[in-house]
Amino acid sequence: MNAGNVKISIIGAGAVGSTTAFAIMNSGLASEIVIVDINKEKSLAETMDLSHGVSFVKPVEIISGDYVDTKNSDIVIITAGVGRKPGQSRLDLINNNLQVFKAIVPEVAKYCPDSIIIVVSNPVDILSYITYKLSGFPSSRVIGSGTVLDTSRFKYMLAKHFHIDSRNIHTYILGEHGDSEIAAWSLTSIAGMKVEQYCNHICKKCGGDFRIAIAEEVKNTSKGIIQGKGYTNYAIALSIRRIIEAILGDENSILTVSKMFTGQYGIEDVYMSIPSVIGRTGIIDSLSVPLNSYEEENLVKSAASLKDFISQLHI
Repeated sequence: MNAGNVKISIIGAGAVGSTTAFAIMNSGLASEIVIVDINKEKSLAETMDLSHGVSFVKPVEIISGDYVDTKNSDIVIITAGVGRKPGQSRLDLINNNLQVFKAIVPEVAKYCPDSIIIVVSNPVDILSYITYKLSGFPSSRVIGSGTVLDTSRFKYMLAKHFHIDSRNIHTYILGEHGDSEIAAWSLTSIAGMKVEQYCNHICKKCGGDFRIAIAEEVKNTSKGIIQGKGYTNYAIALSIRRIIEAILGDENSILTVSKMFTGQYGIEDVYMSIPSVIGRTGIIDSLSVPLNSYEEENLVKSAASLKDFISQLHI
């Protein structure tokens, strides 16, 4: 991967895909961005709109194309998929998106066999697993956006409560990107202090159901955004940009991406989020961080729930 000649393709020109293209363009991470969508008119319009601003950023070529135009991409981001309609179950949504991914992933594997795939479409953990199975890629090169954004939301909400910079809060959201996600309070620290110490000695405003309220707000905050404007796009695009930055910079940064579990906490053959080391080749390592018994128990339950859905699919 040549640092000065990076090709990134985005499958899906919806709100998340187009905003991700903007975030990547603005960051100067890629020299070429390809946008592919079944709605070619939409893809072309987004590409033209972005291209009209290229004089304000580092040199980049942005094109609307088909899968053949993604050939030899370094990174492929999948944001395409269908949303849940009223009356649909989660399994209905997964089955619909399974059909979409059966059309997308073989094309990506055909034209970009050495790429790293980042799956963003929801339900991201199950679709990351599906992408791994359909692509034939090693799991290190199939990465779900996971709880990278959820973790950022968690830090933001704690920062608001404590009135400090969110970048000085160290914590994670683990497990499923969804209803069974786990706020890792046992790992949360501020300036080297456990959150309990910070609450007791400095904040002194952590009574009642403080932890439950924060964790529930993290889990449900996107619903309010979707109710207000129909979708989320800015923060997820920035989280994708952060993952790409870690890959291209060979940073060995630790991010809570969704990855294949291979025995961590006794969990196997399912994608979920735990802190993982991200570098030039994708997922370099994952960290079995020490959790308390409640957190570990719920992580196992989260995995069982996801595996139950997967068992009902025909991949």
